[in-house]
Amino acid sequence: MLSNVAVLALTGGHAFELGVFCEVFGIDRGDDGLPTYDFAVVSATGSHVPTRHGFRIEATHGLDRLETADLIGVPAGDPGVPQPAQLYDALRAAVARGARVLSICSGAFVLGEAGLLDGRRCTTHWRYAAELARRFPRTRVEPDRLYVDEDPVITGAGTAAGIDTCLHLVRRLQGSAVANDIARRMVTSPHRQGSQAQYVKRPGPKSRTGNLTPVLAWLDAHLHEPLTVEQMARRAHMSPRTFARRFQQEVGTTPLQWLTGQRILLAQQYLENTEEPVAAIAARTGFGSVETLRHHFARRLGSSPNAYRRAFRAGPASSTRPAR
Repeated sequence: MLSNVAVLALTGGHAFELGVFCEVFGIDRGDDGLPTYDFAVVSATGSHVPTRHGFRIEATHGLDRLETADLIGVPAGDPGVPQPAQLYDALRAAVARGARVLSICSGAFVLGEAGLLDGRRCTTHWRYAAELARRFPRTRVEPDRLYVDEDPVITGAGTAAGIDTCLHLVRRLQGSAVANDIARRMVTSPHRQGSQAQYVKRPGPKSRTGNLTPVLAWLDAHLHEPLTVEQMARRAHMSPRTFARRFQQEVGTTPLQWLTGQRILLAQQYLENTEEPVAAIAARTGFGSVETLRHHFARRLGSSPNAYRRAFRAGPASSTRPAR
């Protein structure tokens, strides 16, 4: 369930990361047929919360608001500033009763202090990764990931990756159509995989054909075909080794991981918007067989294609390829 969202306003917190939660969950988009959320900003330290930017945020709720939230958002703050003990107690109690918590950037330190990262994988902004691992040795920090979903604890990397993290959760719980429409309203990419790198240390040399955008567009139109790295490389006029390196540098993941992710997104749209048999969808999306489609759905989404369709089937069916 994702209908009741509470977001923490932390003393010395970062306005952008708090704003991400407000933008994704705090705007009423009901006129567009999108879900509306019972949204609140919560403080453990009083109604007027100082930010690191020199202004204060007026929080209209105290910690008791967390008792009914389906999702609790934890934005970035100063990792060196301890939070009140009752906040950690409230977070633990919320997770124990079935709520989810989602942190962005250094908000992971708040989850760590509450003991919610113990025994789980997590991520944070790459600058804080070593400190997070040092302070909370019972967690496994994955510094190169955009986000890590260890349901009910979801952690995102820095700043813009917070948007990816929130949209990932919307996509998983409410379907790709809802996540795509919210992303369209926000004028942002509808989906970046959590396994993508947070940043590229050194841009690769420009090839004679420029960047990979034309190749990505061609791949998007040919997802139904069997594709290999060698074929992609020929399309880009590169050797397979050069292509794989450039792809990792520009896209932040490997060619085959990206291809699988795009095929899953397309399969989600078919399942949501058509009545085509799963076998036909497997063929249309390049997976070839129902077994392969099921394998990747289970691995990426923790669901089967049929279960996903039952959860997110919407509107009149169409037999054509969904718009992308």
